[in-house]
Amino acid sequence: MRVVFLGTGTSQGVPMIGCECEVCCSDDRRDKRLRSSVYVETSTVNIVIDTSPDFRYQMLRAGVKKIDGVLYTHDHKDHTGGMDDLRAYNYFMRKPIDVYCTAHVGAILRKDFDYAFADFRYPGVPEIDMHIIDEQPFMVGTLRVIPIRGKHFKQTVFGYRISDFCYLTDMNSIEDSEIEKFRGVDVLVINALRHKEHMSHFTLEQALEVIAKAAPRRAFLTHISHQLGKYTDISPTLPSNVELAYDGLELNF
Repeated sequence: MRVVFLGTGTSQGVPMIGCECEVCCSDDRRDKRLRSSVYVETSTVNIVIDTSPDFRYQMLRAGVKKIDGVLYTHDHKDHTGGMDDLRAYNYFMRKPIDVYCTAHVGAILRKDFDYAFADFRYPGVPEIDMHIIDEQPFMVGTLRVIPIRGKHFKQTVFGYRISDFCYLTDMNSIEDSEIEKFRGVDVLVINALRHKEHMSHFTLEQALEVIAKAAPRRAFLTHISHQLGKYTDISPTLPSNVELAYDGLELNF
């Protein structure tokens, strides 16, 4: 399995518009963060989790030529805003793109991208085959995907386990019964927004608590804001099996 971090930033990205803090002004490329998304590639199936507003650039930067499915974690624009650019894959793959999401997320996508689901569509709009999922495992081609339920303030969001890889983002709480679904995985990715408590995102400390419970071989932190600190300052403070993810980081396992 090959995993590429397409974006590791929060909803405003890093640097944030107008900000002159030391993180936003950093020259370290690991402190430059597009909105969060990840690409998962196996020998048979290529999956993207979330299409951020930076999706077009992320796909060009990563050189992704084929997508077999898109999994959505929830309906917020920093995770869905790039769906329109799936139409490039319609053109080159000559088929609709399979999208997997809850009924709620599906309703929001149909509203926000109504032109893609209209009875009479303008030529060139995205062609989407929407698959409504719930908490039951489902298949994307030959890959079995296990949804992982968490809370994003009062909203339910889904993370996903794919084989020995688990991706969680935009959570601020998760039940122990859900953690059991990914305990001991090879790689866990989890959001860690900042140090100060936030109503809808794990802090660094809270993310580390989930990691300790889940006991993955390795863990990577994502959906990071400029308030967390510079990569070079935070990295040495983390447990030996935990790393800050950064845009373009590639894992092979």
